[in-house]
Amino acid sequence: MLSIRIGIALVACMGALSWALTPSANADAGATKKARDFLDAFTRRIRPLDITVNRAWWDANMTGKPEAFKAKEDAQNKLDALLADKQQFAELKTIKDAGGIDDPVVKRAIDVVYLLLLEKQLDTKLLEDMTKLGNEIESIFTNFRAKIKDTDAKDGFKKLTDGEVRKVLKTSTLSERRQEVWEASKELGREVEPGLKKLVKLRNEAAKRLGFANFHAMQLQLSEQNGNDLIKLFDRLDELTREPFIKAKAEIDIELAKACNVRIADLMPWHYHDPFFQEVPAVFKADLDKIYAQQDLIKLCRDFYRGIDLPIDLVIEKTGNDFAPREGKNPHAFCTDITRDGTDVRVLANIVPNEYWMSTMLHEFGHAVYSSINIPAKLPYVLRSESHILTTEGVAMLFEKNSKRRAWLEQMGVKVDDPKAFDETAAKMSRYQLLIFSRWCQVMLRFEKGMYENPEQDLNKLWWDTVEKYQMLRRPTGRSAPDYGSKYHIVGAPVYYHNYMMGELFASQVHHAIARKVYANADPASVTYVGNKQVGAFMRQYVFDPGRTMTWNELTRHATGADLSPEAFAKDFGGK
Repeated sequence: MLSIRIGIALVACMGALSWALTPSANADAGATKKARDFLDAFTRRIRPLDITVNRAWWDANMTGKPEAFKAKEDAQNKLDALLADKQQFAELKTIKDAGGIDDPVVKRAIDVVYLLLLEKQLDTKLLEDMTKLGNEIESIFTNFRAKIKDTDAKDGFKKLTDGEVRKVLKTSTLSERRQEVWEASKELGREVEPGLKKLVKLRNEAAKRLGFANFHAMQLQLSEQNGNDLIKLFDRLDELTREPFIKAKAEIDIELAKACNVRIADLMPWHYHDPFFQEVPAVFKADLDKIYAQQDLIKLCRDFYRGIDLPIDLVIEKTGNDFAPREGKNPHAFCTDITRDGTDVRVLANIVPNEYWMSTMLHEFGHAVYSSINIPAKLPYVLRSESHILTTEGVAMLFEKNSKRRAWLEQMGVKVDDPKAFDETAAKMSRYQLLIFSRWCQVMLRFEKGMYENPEQDLNKLWWDTVEKYQMLRRPTGRSAPDYGSKYHIVGAPVYYHNYMMGELFASQVHHAIARKVYANADPASVTYVGNKQVGAFMRQYVFDPGRTMTWNELTRHATGADLSPEAFAKDFGGK
């Protein structure tokens, strides 16, 4: 589940907006004019290339065709060449260093563009090499299908979609079958590993040329995050979640062992219902998937978002209502804003009618409503996007949680046959999902950090050491395989995953704020949003309207009255 932001958000009109920004102490109208002139020229040069990249990226992921990926690579190279323009960057740096910009929105726009261009101040060949290699690996992801032995097939093998892999891991009671499919899905890592290792080295080389210790450190700084503060936050999350997670996993392990007729001590990663154990195994009394088996998930999403006055009809139209799995299409899900003018936001998906995809579609359409659709047109285009990756992930997570709530389903007109069983299962799954996902995010953050800090180490060992420590899964005996390479984000969205967890913290804080402000201090657990247009009004005023005029923590304070912290999140999973 991912919000894709390709290329650059662009500056159109530079109106004076106030928000929470304050003018410079040494304000200078001349400095502001220079900044505006730079931003205007920047927009005219970059916008057409940016839109071309976005469309090429979409076509490549929708078709999987080599020519589409070549077009994507060519478009990205042209955009990168413009962003890497040394004269343009020198002019921008002079404006930024001189200060004196008396319009706080213009100043913020200059700061944002500076961070964007800094990453591209490399020689053209290095940029092109990274784009080419990343493009080749993404093509492998898009076209990979797990292969298992099948005597009825022409070549002796059957290809499985991602959905089919998940179905086997969720429903099969045969450990051998589960292992076969799990291992087949991990073959993607073997295909990706050679290119990924080269890409990691190239990324580190680029970071060091720009004065950073490594690519991981660079990406954090460019996204306005402090690496030391991030680790402190995740250390605190580790403390808050470790004991509750141990108890939750113990209960899950009992059910998994029963289902597959194995000892708890013999449970392996392929017993956990999803290839990475980032979701709750479906082992409890009620089968939530049955609820959605006969439902139109797109209609449910359309009706829900209309009801809170954040309609997604144009997004569905622009996607061409093409949400079913098919050959050549990227097998995952994401949202992307093509033009940044509110007219072309799209969602890629591969829907199977189950709870996972209900949650996923609420999530991706959550990204969609937090986009240029609901960010004011008066904002400069460079600031006409989410405040940060973590805030758009937080909004998506805020809405996705409803897929496990009976009150939401019934208010949406979906009958639940066994309410008591559903409530018991859904409450447990919601709580356990927060815990399980938290531990999975620990793995991703700490593995990527370690990989970029020392890419020459045994990465297979680093991966499984981290999985064992934070997810408490047992590594398969004698297994030394690049399983880390089968996770898309490590290639296509590097140094991203920690933002999902920070998004969960943001989602909890915003949800609690809505319960206070919109629902008059109601219990957050009772609030579903269905049919309440005040929820949409709250989201526009406190989350969407500022766009990127605020940093992520400024927006968190604006929306919730407090800095980002684990407190509301801990309350949601019943922690301290």
